[in-house]
Amino acid sequence: MSIEVKVPVLGESVSEATVGQWLKQPGEAVALDEPIASLETDKVAVEVPSPVAGIMGQHIAAEGDTVAVGALLGLIETSGVATAPAPAAAAAAAPAAAAADDAAALSPAVRRAVLEHGIDPATVKGTGKDGRLTKEDVLAAAQAKQAAPAPVVAAPAPAPAAAPVVSVSGERREERVKMTRLRQTIAKRLKQAQETAAMLTTFNDVDMSAVMEARAKYKDVFEKKHGVRLGLMSFFAKASVLALKDIPAVNAQMQGDEIVYFDYVDISVAVSAPNGLVVPVVRDVDKMSFAGIEKAIADYGKKARDGTLTMADMAGGTFTISNGGVFGGLMSTPIINPPQSAVLGLHRIEDRPVVRDGQIVVRPMMYIALSYDHRIIDGREAVTALKTIKEAIEDPTRLLIDM
Repeated sequence: MSIEVKVPVLGESVSEATVGQWLKQPGEAVALDEPIASLETDKVAVEVPSPVAGIMGQHIAAEGDTVAVGALLGLIETSGVATAPAPAAAAAAAPAAAAADDAAALSPAVRRAVLEHGIDPATVKGTGKDGRLTKEDVLAAAQAKQAAPAPVVAAPAPAPAAAPVVSVSGERREERVKMTRLRQTIAKRLKQAQETAAMLTTFNDVDMSAVMEARAKYKDVFEKKHGVRLGLMSFFAKASVLALKDIPAVNAQMQGDEIVYFDYVDISVAVSAPNGLVVPVVRDVDKMSFAGIEKAIADYGKKARDGTLTMADMAGGTFTISNGGVFGGLMSTPIINPPQSAVLGLHRIEDRPVVRDGQIVVRPMMYIALSYDHRIIDGREAVTALKTIKEAIEDPTRLLIDM
């Protein structure tokens, strides 16, 4: 009996997806709820579970196809047996079968890395929870594989004198790769932001001395108590809350001919994922502690690396923080994340000479940028909001007494 596997409901306003990868091939055994395919939506990768236990049947949609919600993806056969290896190869197939079983538990990001680098997951020791493989484990195995000396083989017979040796060391190559649905959506949304919003950017610099001293003093106690590191993002998230509460327009959105003001702060945090930049949302930041913010961001970072972010994780958001400093960026003009009206860009910290009390001193400084929609936010409001963030970071006591 053939059971149809259809494209599941993917989230509000999402009507189609791209078949990213088939995780089960025709003839392979499939367990109930075991992922059989990965779909790429506008925002995240979604795994499709098998509705029954059986044998993977025909793939109706191919990798790279665009499929609508409810469309037929493939078939599961509930009678029959999985394709068996040839008797002579049975012994050699046993390790491969074990590796296939292991692969079923791998996240999409790890599976993708395994396929890209040709690594047998059964030969790699996992460092994740319960011994599971992480993407970093696979990349380390790939590097070790490349660094291993080439096997010594017998020299081939000399070529006939009439056969010249052709060198291809200077060959020029091109490769065409279809854009993923996520990358297409990123491109479309960023271009839309530039074309729709009257976007402007204001800059300031921040003396990070006080925050760095606080982190150095309390990082060990903080991590021991809360089980998470004390990072910079919680300070900037808290400072942003002060600015957004003081300047409500920075926490507003234009919807048609109306401006919607929010009395809560949901901050989209830009994090790097295997397929591009994604912005999961930390909700009710105005009510959260430093530890709560750090835990939420750490959890989202792990989910982004593992490819397990959901549509719900990325829905909404009233303001965005993007930290280009982790990649070494000195200064940038971040692009607004529609339909939001502003985004805060953070950059790398470096020692620079500054004047304090008439003396030239060296301080750890960071450039910060606020890109904003001038249709909603006036220049005075944008400059004031960024100045509020600067002052809160330079004097973190303000974050505790709501100043």
